[in-house]
Amino acid sequence: MSLPRSGDLVHITRAASVQFVYPFLFRVIRVHDWPTYDGWVWLDGYELGPDGLAVERRSIFVQVGGLRHSTAQVAAGRRNGGPVSGRSAPGPASAPASPSTPSSRRRP
Repeated sequence: MSLPRSGDLVHITRAASVQFVYPFLFRVIRVHDWPTYDGWVWLDGYELGPDGLAVERRSIFVQVGGLRHSTAQVAAGRRNGGPVSGRSAPGPASAPASPSTPSSRRRP
């Protein structure tokens, strides 16, 4: 396999590194140009859960020859406009205190 590119979805298994006991899908954000051993590379990206949503942002050290492009059809990070992490988006900020509240009254 050639070097992955930003946006690629790769299947990470023990073939990529013995540290990965359980296989997972990984959405690549970037490939670092840091000097490493021949055939190895640092990747930044998101580990994806079974539903295709990002579970955790990670930097991983892998063998390029052990990476496999995934043919899985998963969300590109968002589903129905929701946040990347799958958590609910924060609601609107609370309104500032109105001038009529005791804490904001000024004495003449």
